[in-house]
Amino acid sequence: MSGHSKWSSIKHKKAATDSKRGQLFTKLARDITMAARQGGPDADMNAALRLAITRAKDSNMPNANIDRAVQRAAGGGDADKLEEVQYEGYGPGGTAVIVDTVTDNRNRTVAELRLAFSRGGGNLAENGAVAWQFELRGLIDVDATGADIDEVQLVAIEAGAIDVAVSEGSTIVEVTTEPGDLEAVRAALDGAGVTIEKAEVSKVPQNTVALDEKTGVAAIKMLERLDDLDDVSRVYSNADFPDEVLEAAASA
Repeated sequence: MSGHSKWSSIKHKKAATDSKRGQLFTKLARDITMAARQGGPDADMNAALRLAITRAKDSNMPNANIDRAVQRAAGGGDADKLEEVQYEGYGPGGTAVIVDTVTDNRNRTVAELRLAFSRGGGNLAENGAVAWQFELRGLIDVDATGADIDEVQLVAIEAGAIDVAVSEGSTIVEVTTEPGDLEAVRAALDGAGVTIEKAEVSKVPQNTVALDEKTGVAAIKMLERLDDLDDVSRVYSNADFPDEVLEAAASA
């Protein structure tokens, strides 16, 4: 698995707990509201909203919550105060970090981010410091258990995927697409009868930094601390975590 996928897996497992699921639903609802406010409430005409709703459904968010989030965009009030802001910084080992936020108070958000970076052994940086190291990509994780993995890979490639990877001994197929091709590739894979674990547009590092156990555990803790902030929507890093680092972090 690539470094960003490992970090995504860590977040996915963490979000499975009841205490984290409520916070995740709040963040997903906020993303849906922002997408609906910017591109309109009709998902058929708003690609960003379709993706936000798909991500929410992939996380088992109830339809009623999704509908309320869309309606909130048209209702004005506190939703009008929300804005999307991207922040950049450095983590342990000099790793690059991007934090996407949805906030109604930039001063509060910056203060919380600065503290989280500092406590984690990193620091908040100026805009443009690390963003150039990432590129937008569509990412799809497919559980190919019981399926012909070669056939799954072929379906993805024929639908427009630019990269398909499978770790040795794993049934998870990692599919990378251009952002605009994500929905078509997802639909093709869904039509092939496999389970879609995740489908989203993500900021993927062009190169990763392998970390030793001590630095890797510190980086994971910092990323988790950032991800736990209420204003934070997404956290991206170019850190690559070897399996022993993930094991050490899980037991820390």
